[in-house]
Amino acid sequence: MAIPIRKPSEIEEIKKPAKLVAKTLKLLREHTKPGITPLELDKIAEDFIRSNGGRPAFKGLYDFPNSVCISRNGVVIHGIPDDEPLKEGDVVGYDVGVEINGWYGDAAITVGVGKIDEKYQKMIEVARDAIYHAVKNIKPGMRYKQISKLLEEYITSHGYVPLKGYSGHGIGRKPHEEPQILNYVEGKPNQGEKVKNGHVFCLEPMLCHKCGEPILAENGWDVYCEDMEVGVHYEHQIAILNNKPIILTEEE
Repeated sequence: MAIPIRKPSEIEEIKKPAKLVAKTLKLLREHTKPGITPLELDKIAEDFIRSNGGRPAFKGLYDFPNSVCISRNGVVIHGIPDDEPLKEGDVVGYDVGVEINGWYGDAAITVGVGKIDEKYQKMIEVARDAIYHAVKNIKPGMRYKQISKLLEEYITSHGYVPLKGYSGHGIGRKPHEEPQILNYVEGKPNQGEKVKNGHVFCLEPMLCHKCGEPILAENGWDVYCEDMEVGVHYEHQIAILNNKPIILTEEE
């Protein structure tokens, strides 16, 4: 399936849900304190999205029950919000999707609750900075697998491993479109689809400490690293506009 090429006017429309995603993540970051529950945070996010003209894109998507994926400590991605209060030292990931007028935005952050272990703070910074490293080097004409190589090299050079089996993705009229963008290379990096002007996609590094093999919980959603240590997740939505990559989901 061909990767959709979006006109500049369409990218302007995509910016609307992307900006609301960024504002929602900022709001979640501000409310991340000991004692609040993930379910309370989920409601705060949903109410904010709806009051700003958006629809929580993840609610009901593939039967996901909530508006925000909230992943705590050992859960790397796709965590279902629960009513267990956050504690000082917890590491929490938020993944938010928004739909406005048939266009989709998507991004994720990982934050600490109060003061967290320095090794986890470093891990969060590496996940975040891996995206910026890749974006700095993205050019039209390069292969998407070369982006995967950039992400993998950055992650492994800092002593971590990417979670296997999960990836970034195209986004636009659907929350998940072509291409699939792994955080590691499968096959040869000089093969496969090329980046083109008008492409819109999400990069989302998911980091484990020692082993990147995934374990899926019995609830069918929570994903752990096989080493069962704390994992982290970061994601930004990117458009290739005027032959340059721009990040659509940065906090203002």
